[in-house]
This record gives sequence, C-alpha cells and structure tokens, in this order.
Amino acid sequence: MSLVLDTARSALLLVDLQNDFLHPDGAYARGGAVSGSARAVPAVLAPLVARATRAGVFTIATQFTLVPGRGGEPLISAHLARLRPFLTTGDFAPGSFGHAVVDELGPVDAVVEKVAFSAFYMSRLEYVLRRLHIRTLLVGGIVTNGGVASTVRDAQVLDLECIVLEDGCAAFDPAVHRVAIADLGSIAHVARVGEAMAAL
Repeated sequence: MSLVLDTARSALLLVDLQNDFLHPDGAYARGGAVSGSARAVPAVLAPLVARATRAGVFTIATQFTLVPGRGGEPLISAHLARLRPFLTTGDFAPGSFGHAVVDELGPVDAVVEKVAFSAFYMSRLEYVLRRLHIRTLLVGGIVTNGGVASTVRDAQVLDLECIVLEDGCAAFDPAVHRVAIADLGSIAHVARVGEAMAAL
C-alpha cells in the first residue's frame, strides 16, 4: 500500500544528527565511538529534507545537549558517563560546533534541544508540534534503539502518528537496528526514505 501524507499536518523529525555524534572532528570520533552506519544516515536523509522543504513540510532537528554546569563542566547522567567516559567540557554544549546539526541536512526549520533519549522529555517539541497542528511525524536519525525509539514511543502516547524511516535510522550494531525497527512496527508505520519522498 502506498504511503499517503497530509503535508499540511506532517513534519520531518531528524533525531540527533549532530557533529559531535557524526563529524570526524566531533566528540564521538575523538572517543572512537562513531559507527559507519550512523555516519551514512545524513546522506540518505538529505534528499528527503530537500523534498520536504519543497513540499512545505516543516523539518525539525533535535539536538542532544549536555547542559554546562558550574565551571562549564557538563551535566552528564550516570548512565551516559559510564557508557561514554570520553565526554568532557564543551561536548554537545549549546551553540557549539559539536552541538550543531550536520551540514548535509541544513538548514532546517526548527531545532529542539533534548537532554534525554526522548525528544519530548522536558523539551519544547510538543509545544512546537501543537502550534503547527502536526499530526504525523516522519522520523529518522540515531540511534534507532535509543533516541529514535524513545521519541516514537512518547509520540504514540501523545496520539501522534509516526512513520519510522527504516533506512533513515541507524544503531551502533546493525542487528540492534533491525530488532528496534521490528519492535517499533507495533506502534508506528515503518517505511523507507524512497516511499516518503514519493508521498511528498
């Protein structure tokens, strides 16, 4: 069945496609934690971003953020500090190079800072979507089993329809990506970027 979109009520949501995650000069590259599949995602999504812009579909990028604390030291959750011990002052800091969306995907219509896996947690994302009368989200980004999955699950609770772009997402392990996509299929429509482009 062909994908059908109401472009006036749809938005493209790009999850955490930032320099500190993906750029060779970013924090994750410095820490040796960048995957090839994650680095490939912007090139897959770039044509869709351009098509969405031409179709008048609002594009929102989330920006994972480490809020600077006293002396500039980032406020890092214990879980993340254990997982990524290389993160340090200046990484994912608001307004920094690493915090920015990768150049291949810009410019976007809006950015929303996020401090946890879900882009809805303590952010202004829901406010923006409600003001724009958005009912459907096309979701791509990283990582499939983290920021993407958590955001899609919260969107479902808020009665927003989600279309997860299977080839527009990536995890650090391809097997984990496949499992996450299969799992999200129970609460969201799973499609490929080409299908989304055709629908626009």
